[in-house]
Amino acid sequence: MQQRNIFAGPYLDRAAHMRDDPAWFAAALADKRSRAIPVWNLRNLIAEDDPPRAMYLDLAQIEPERRNSEDLILLGRLGDTNFFTFDIESIDPPSLLPGTRFEDLRLLASILPIDEAGLLGYARALISWRRRHRFCGICGVGTQSARSGHVLVCSNPACRHEQFPRIDPAIIVLVSDGERALLGRQASWPIGRYSTIAGFVEPGESLEDAVTREVYEETGINVDRIEYHSSQPWPFPASLMLGFTAHAMTTEVHLNDQELEDARWFTRSDLASNGALLPLRQSISFRLIEHWFDAGGTVRLRDIHRSASWPQSR
Repeated sequence: MQQRNIFAGPYLDRAAHMRDDPAWFAAALADKRSRAIPVWNLRNLIAEDDPPRAMYLDLAQIEPERRNSEDLILLGRLGDTNFFTFDIESIDPPSLLPGTRFEDLRLLASILPIDEAGLLGYARALISWRRRHRFCGICGVGTQSARSGHVLVCSNPACRHEQFPRIDPAIIVLVSDGERALLGRQASWPIGRYSTIAGFVEPGESLEDAVTREVYEETGINVDRIEYHSSQPWPFPASLMLGFTAHAMTTEVHLNDQELEDARWFTRSDLASNGALLPLRQSISFRLIEHWFDAGGTVRLRDIHRSASWPQSR
């Protein structure tokens, strides 16, 4: 089996069969082993250790009025520990514990233990969903939490529409003509950064059709031999990245939709000689580039990327 992507994997028993059991939820709240993951401004609480690690709170550290099924969302069980998450809605970061800070998970995911990164990403994704669905999309009345926080139900008795956590499927693809990889960059990215081609799947579209369309719209390249590689939850805010490789049938680049500032072909020698600032190592885009690079040589891209002379992502 190939190495799993960060934020993915069976790191947690999600206990979905227990979400409708109020007695089990109450027992989990009373369990002294239970822990909570606070999220503030969509940032996670991190201990300032070396290396840093995720910080979890005893439920006793949370205000009593928030220890309920409306404020706390059940994530699941890790070993014999129940995990919940909750949103801290304040302008300024709260002072919870000395030696901790709230940090953007994108900056730390690659150096956290992989199970911790997945758990924090899961918490962040659910809080983001809750923030975006405070009101019913049909009648506009406020929503209420149900099923241990995994359903938001319209509070209007005449409506009672249910909203569930959603994800947005997006394809991401490494296009190659054999000896070169096609990478593009957006104008908002750090100078020199290039990445694989990506875009959201549209209604009525298969994943393969989305790959073909996105590559052509952004670069003017026609592709075939589309093959699935792997997937990655990307909770920024709620994407599921579906990774593919594809073979280029044409090679002349045209920026058809102007979404990219530039797109060009890179050889392995280009990448080995610091020819591009690559995506963060925790991203599936880096994994796709790495998969292609390593298949064609004896030096691993990850080893080059760790070297002091390699441009570092920020």
